[in-house]
Amino acid sequence: MSIKKHIPNFLTCCNLLCGCIGIYYIQRGSFIGAAYLIYAALIFDFLDGFVARLLHVSSPIGKELDSLADMVTFGVLPSFILFKLIGETELPSYIAFFAFLIAIFSALRLAKFNIDDRQQTDFIGLPTPANALFISSLFFLKGTTLEVLTHAWVLVAIAFIFSFLLVSPLRMFSLKVKSGGWKGNEMRIIFLLISILCLIFFKQAGIPLIIFAYLLLSLISQRNHRGNEAGSETF
Repeated sequence: MSIKKHIPNFLTCCNLLCGCIGIYYIQRGSFIGAAYLIYAALIFDFLDGFVARLLHVSSPIGKELDSLADMVTFGVLPSFILFKLIGETELPSYIAFFAFLIAIFSALRLAKFNIDDRQQTDFIGLPTPANALFISSLFFLKGTTLEVLTHAWVLVAIAFIFSFLLVSPLRMFSLKVKSGGWKGNEMRIIFLLISILCLIFFKQAGIPLIIFAYLLLSLISQRNHRGNEAGSETF
């Protein structure tokens, strides 16, 4: 039996383990621990697909396992983080349960992704890892100029807005490089430069800016794509 075909699934299970431990940490009130476990899970989430392609051992079960792991780590765990953050505000305790909309719409987003052949190179809707990154960074905004994002009703609004973004028809670019040059990779290169600058100057507090930049650049990219299609149809 070849061991190498099990390596990607092992990495996916490491992603899942990070999500499970992250839920434990957030239940104990450790926002920082939960956030860093999401960061670790992102690395495992990247590596499982990369290694599967490198070793030519991609499989249907690997795809399904990846979605199940993502559901826990990038769907359920962010919901618990947001639930805890809202629960620490002055709002009635039942309001915090709106945070679990994130888990529900993450499940819908992942289910749609698995059956949608249009999302091979780009995404339709906000990817669950990007959503998880945004929510996990909210704790780090206290005492910064973006602290407004941690105000009670803003947190509730985030639950609704990001739930919509997960299943929205907005086409969002992936970080898969199409070629070695600037042409065709403009948005990816600009986004990476913005991300590096945000992390250098603001550290974890710069993550919301990175996600906002991703959304804005995706909107610009989609508008340009529609413009090119219209131009092609005209001629």
